[in-house]
Amino acid sequence: MALTVGDAAPAFSLPGTLDGVHRRYTLEEFRGQPVVLVFYPGDNTPVCTRQLNAYSSDVTMFEAVDAQILAFSPQDLASHDGFSADQGGFAFPLLADVDKQVAEAYGVLGPIGFYRRCTFVVDGDGVVTYVSRGHAALTTFRPSEELVEAIRAAS
Repeated sequence: MALTVGDAAPAFSLPGTLDGVHRRYTLEEFRGQPVVLVFYPGDNTPVCTRQLNAYSSDVTMFEAVDAQILAFSPQDLASHDGFSADQGGFAFPLLADVDKQVAEAYGVLGPIGFYRRCTFVVDGDGVVTYVSRGHAALTTFRPSEELVEAIRAAS
């Protein structure tokens, strides 16, 4: 089932890392504020690296609309820690969806089970207000300005 605008965002609880600190992250803990869910195919890949660095550089734009960014991929925390360290750190946590259950709940897996580059905005009530579905081979990503505008439009 493909998740669409107006649907309730599926709950999740996943291990994540931010600045080398590991903890579990849930969608529920961000209730009351917009959340940008960024599903990316893999750590240390060219487009994913550009995408996450762009969002990290633009984090003040997201903070200005009180939005939290959470980035998901199927790699484990050790991979995420290495990726983050190689890039000088990211301004948001990287979550490890190793069994791909969250990706499946959000409908971001391609035909052979690979993560597709997809982005969702979830409002403070837990409702999906923006969906961008990419494909595994997609070499572009949604710009920060577009995501921030989607957050503003849903407010």
